[in-house]
Amino acid sequence: MSFNVAATAYDRFMGRFSRPLSVAFADWLGLAQGWTALDVGCGPGALTEVLAGRLGAASVSAVDPSEPFVAAIRERLPAVSVVRASAEHLPFGDEAFDLAVAQLVVHFLTDPPGGVAELRRVTRSGGTVALNVWDFEGRRAPQSVFLGALKSVVGDADDEADRAGARHGDLAALLRDSGCRRIEQTELAVTISSPTFADWWEPYTLGVGPAGAQLLALDPERRRLVHDRCRELVGSGPVHTTATAWAAKGIR
Repeated sequence: MSFNVAATAYDRFMGRFSRPLSVAFADWLGLAQGWTALDVGCGPGALTEVLAGRLGAASVSAVDPSEPFVAAIRERLPAVSVVRASAEHLPFGDEAFDLAVAQLVVHFLTDPPGGVAELRRVTRSGGTVALNVWDFEGRRAPQSVFLGALKSVVGDADDEADRAGARHGDLAALLRDSGCRRIEQTELAVTISSPTFADWWEPYTLGVGPAGAQLLALDPERRRLVHDRCRELVGSGPVHTTATAWAAKGIR
């Protein structure tokens, strides 16, 4: 899935969560000076920026299929090498990096096993392949309350719970099936506060990802029903949202 939206819209929708998640993920990975890293499905660059800050921008490469996101990273992080490409077809040779990561990506891949196999292919022997995805199955994603409200209005709405990586053990299985070894798993949690309900609701109106796209596809009456149900669930504010991601890493 390619996000054909402005980088600023994505930042408003998900960046507030992905930025602190990037820090927690990088801490867990135990980055070492001298590593080269590839950020696959980098979006506007939340994790890319953390990797560049810790490893040096010249040691970091990034890919994403979205042209607006690639352009945003080129502007924000000009010393990072950024290429427009999909996870399933990485434009790099075998064993090119010490670390290959995919944050909040696997559940959007057309071919998740193929994409993870590509991450392993471009990672050197002894290097690390790492993934994370929000816990949609356990309703601990940032969007879970919204998606629950949406399903109460539209019974067949996509709550993302059936996507690859969204359930406990999925990411470890994908790494294992790709040929990685010494696999480790953990949970990473972040908490974000919105001053008012309006601040919490507004990002969903920007059309970003499955949540935003489904909201914009509704007629005004059903959109209002989702809005009112969300307000019942979270209150008028401040709204404190704790989101938890599954994370897994393995050695090539």
